[in-house]
Amino acid sequence: MATQAPEANTAAAPATPNAAPQVTVTARDLPLHCPQPGSSLWNSHPRVFLPIDKAKNGSVECPYCGTRYTLQR
Repeated sequence: MATQAPEANTAAAPATPNAAPQVTVTARDLPLHCPQPGSSLWNSHPRVFLPIDKAKNGSVECPYCGTRYTLQR
């Protein structure tokens, strides 16, 4: 007797602000930290401050979630 495999859940996970791969920030957002306070997953990982103002290319990546922040100049 063959058994059927359970159906895979095809519903997509809802998008969250800190799940975005690229975020543009301004000087008003400094000092920059991830996750951001307005994020629906604001406590998804420990808060880490990112030295974007010292980055040569104006871009940094969060070591926890991989979100890339770019400073708008």
